[in-house]
Amino acid sequence: QVQLVESGGGLVQPGGSLTLSCVASGFTFSNALMSWWRQVPGKERESVAAITSTGAGTSYADSVKARFTISRDNAKNTVYLQMISLKPEDTGIYYCRVPLKSAVYWGQGTQVTVSS
Repeated sequence: QVQLVESGGGLVQPGGSLTLSCVASGFTFSNALMSWWRQVPGKERESVAAITSTGAGTSYADSVKARFTISRDNAKNTVYLQMISLKPEDTGIYYCRVPLKSAVYWGQGTQVTVSS
């Protein structure tokens, strides 16, 4: 079955950095568009970044451009989200997502808290 397992979240001070990882299984990772989303309490889940199957194409929400970098390692079935210059408004639960023909799948999420 499809599994997405995120890790790397935590508590960080404003201006700090974190790198999230999402390990995928149960589907052909190298063929899949992957993305990171986040959910802040009281708001809808929003797309943060996406990457094409080969990694050649990426896209970002305006709020994270120049601060976040999405990448992938198809040999390790892993997608990453490197986050720098973190702000308190980046606080939330970060989810890995993959749309397949059968359904859209989500990981369980990893909490990122940016606070002094």
